Amino acid sequence: MSAEAANPLSTADDAATDVTVRKRGRARIDLRRLGRAALLGATAGPAPRDRLPDAIGHVAEAHRAHHPEADLTVLRRAYVLAESSHRGQFRKSGEPYITHPLAVTLILAELGAETTTLTASLLHDTVEDTEVTLDQVRREFGDEVAYLVDGVTKVEKIDYGAAAEPETFRKMLVATGNDVRVMSIKLADRLHNMRTLGVMRPEKQARIARVTRDVLIPLAERLGVQALKTELEDLVFAILHPEEYETTRALVAGAPHAPDALGAVAEQVDAVLREAGIGAEVHVRPRHFVSVHRVRLKRGDLRGCDFGRLLVLVAEDADCYAVLGELHTCFTPVISEFKDFIAAPKFNLYQSLHTAVAAPDGAVAEVLIRTHRMHRVAEAGVVALGNPHGGPEPAEQPEDTAPPAGPQDAPASPAPEDGERVDPTRPGWLSRLLDWQQSAPDPDTFWTSLRADLAEDDEITVFRADGDAPGTISLPAGASCVDAAYAQHGEAAHACLGARVNGRLAPLSTVLGDGDTVQLLLAQDPVSGPSPEWLDHARTPAARIAITGWLRDHPESAAPADPRHRPRPDDRPGTRPDPRPADDRRSGAELHADVDGERPAAVRPAGCCTPVPPDEITGFRVSGGSVTVHRSGCASADAMRRIGRPPVVVRWGDTAQGRVTLVAESFGRPGLLADLTEAIATAGAAVVSATVEPPSEQRVRHTYTLHLPDAAELPALMRAMRDVPGVYDVSRARHRASPRPRPRRT
Repeated sequence: MSAEAANPLSTADDAATDVTVRKRGRARIDLRRLGRAALLGATAGPAPRDRLPDAIGHVAEAHRAHHPEADLTVLRRAYVLAESSHRGQFRKSGEPYITHPLAVTLILAELGAETTTLTASLLHDTVEDTEVTLDQVRREFGDEVAYLVDGVTKVEKIDYGAAAEPETFRKMLVATGNDVRVMSIKLADRLHNMRTLGVMRPEKQARIARVTRDVLIPLAERLGVQALKTELEDLVFAILHPEEYETTRALVAGAPHAPDALGAVAEQVDAVLREAGIGAEVHVRPRHFVSVHRVRLKRGDLRGCDFGRLLVLVAEDADCYAVLGELHTCFTPVISEFKDFIAAPKFNLYQSLHTAVAAPDGAVAEVLIRTHRMHRVAEAGVVALGNPHGGPEPAEQPEDTAPPAGPQDAPASPAPEDGERVDPTRPGWLSRLLDWQQSAPDPDTFWTSLRADLAEDDEITVFRADGDAPGTISLPAGASCVDAAYAQHGEAAHACLGARVNGRLAPLSTVLGDGDTVQLLLAQDPVSGPSPEWLDHARTPAARIAITGWLRDHPESAAPADPRHRPRPDDRPGTRPDPRPADDRRSGAELHADVDGERPAAVRPAGCCTPVPPDEITGFRVSGGSVTVHRSGCASADAMRRIGRPPVVVRWGDTAQGRVTLVAESFGRPGLLADLTEAIATAGAAVVSATVEPPSEQRVRHTYTLHLPDAAELPALMRAMRDVPGVYDVSRARHRASPRPRPRRT
């Protein structure tokens, strides 16, 4: 199948009645003819063991084109079981039901799927819709085929509904985490269903098209299956945007000479490459409808070359750059259109050089340059890479065969001899998705988060600077240090204070770029939790779900006193209550509380005001049976009273030590941080954590969480910090009812 998907000159109605075969010289296949062949095969008895039934001859032909040595015996047996079990069943369009698994299998065969995937595809509806059991599939075809069939069956057995559809996709994605071929079958299944969607009610067509647009098309993109993705886009476009679709179709139909314009440029390119002695194939690639629509929105009026692109295929990576050099030498390059996805491949395995050149007549043509292997992966993605576990195809497995390896124990796929990329068992984006979906508290949260996650169509890689655990973190484009913290540390990121990005201190709101180095700074002895403002900077579902859950369990930390004022991001890093039990940390000053005659699970100082002896204090019960202690007059304490939380009597113990968070406001100057740290050390306090915000109008805010051996020394410590040159205010951290005015610099 073409990476540009369906020929834009074919209509949606054509797609709804035919399975379009993309191989050169192969005609369209009529589903009704396939149905008749299936029925004739049934009435004439089973096919001899030495040949395939006529109805899957097209599948065999397409499969052998990619795998000349494939053993087709298992396909014959799978077809016989599928045809006999679906006999008497019909689709809503009137064809025998067997035409559906045949069409799905043909789609995958055209993409180059290996025999195991095709076997499971033929059987993908048998366990769900017939009397065939999963044990029967396992006995006859082995555990690997049974796993793939079971993965798709779990999806389709659940009835659609408000809560069922999210759970359907959750189960399917979990199965895909062990074997991406489950998703390959699902995508081909959805493509054929979309091709034949015209028999359904308009409202059902629209609902299925929206799910396809929001979930399955992004999944096809992330798995690199461009051939399925682009055709699905056109089918969804025709259903959800019929007016724009008809406008685009008429625009394409009204440009009959567009292929000639590109063909002329292709001939010039071919001549240039032949003269340079570079062996290459030059093809004209028509754009699919959605691509034409996007180009029209971007450029306005379209010229002949805008209706397609040139594709140059070569043998080796080095030839790609040789072609690029010749094109940029012999034609006028459009530099802004150049992209190198060979040196920096996309996260979905895509590799290619993109450029655009202006021909002598002024026509501008976009050009894609890639090797033949890159082209196969660009069109079929993970489907073209076969078994993700690298093992042999279990065509004739015995009954006691061990189940297929999961992602943890699967043998690594052997590297190809030519050194080109191979598909990992579990792509990074899929690992992230599987991690956060376990934390989604309900189907609605999962469904909303899934759509938001899949809407991020690009990915970045950042490098961890941890000396004991170097490595990389994969994140969606636009992710911040907050996202990196939760991706690396999970719920331990609640104690994150800040970060170093490329060696420089940075707030957690900093947006990361591809290739950045990030070091997350965690409190060594934390009393912290996430700030509500972190949600403004969290792009990943993992971070948002974790932060929301913590704030839900700690309502006293969720809102400032005045709703008109939201403190700046990272105003109070390291000043949120610690969600862990008190015996998991050193609590500083000793606190006691009595709740209905019982001792609470934990008594801890609140991070919003960090009380220390001899402050007047009051306490409140929070989830988990703990008590948080606030200074009298704390805005959070007032908020707790307003929502009906009864106060708890608390008192200081005998110890004089304590912990406090101080905010120092200062003018920026060299050496300021060192001078402040020296003043704190001279006063006898220990720095638990510290963060420095980026300068704003040459003013800097430092936030310190300090351990005091004697809380009575706090006033003296604050005076010592104020005496540091450049510091104009030192205060206890607290929720502010209004922003503190900053003095004018004289």
